[in-house]
Amino acid sequence: MSAPAPKLALLGRDAERATLDGLLAATRAGSSGTLVVRGEAGVGKTALLEYAIEGASGMRVLRIGGIEAELELQFAALHQLLSPLLDQASDLPRPQREALDAALRRTLGTSSSRFLVALAALTLLSGVAEERPILCAVDDAEWVDDSSAQILAFTARRL
Repeated sequence: MSAPAPKLALLGRDAERATLDGLLAATRAGSSGTLVVRGEAGVGKTALLEYAIEGASGMRVLRIGGIEAELELQFAALHQLLSPLLDQASDLPRPQREALDAALRRTLGTSSSRFLVALAALTLLSGVAEERPILCAVDDAEWVDDSSAQILAFTARRL
């Protein structure tokens, strides 16, 4: 029987780990927050994100990994984020549900206003967060399509 995998050590990153730990603790206590980690390639942004995910016990983790090939596909990253929650989309108000379904091409509806799509994402995430805290982890954000990035910014400001 093998030993459990060790927690990420992230040597020399005490301040960053403390910030992440504080954000996770505040989230568990009912607050919300947004943290953006910027830096050159190879400085350990993904390692910090993995540290946060590993420390998100008791939370629902929703992940996005930006993909350069999907940069031109509207709502590709939003689909990636919300896919695990779409079974609960039926609870959304009808205009929001229809807008989200059209944006994610779940129906053949006409394209909807981005505002309604953003409201749908916000309502869906808020409802799920009432059950237990959520960590939305976005890696390689520079490769997230513009429409999804706008929705993510909208929800991050309001959650």
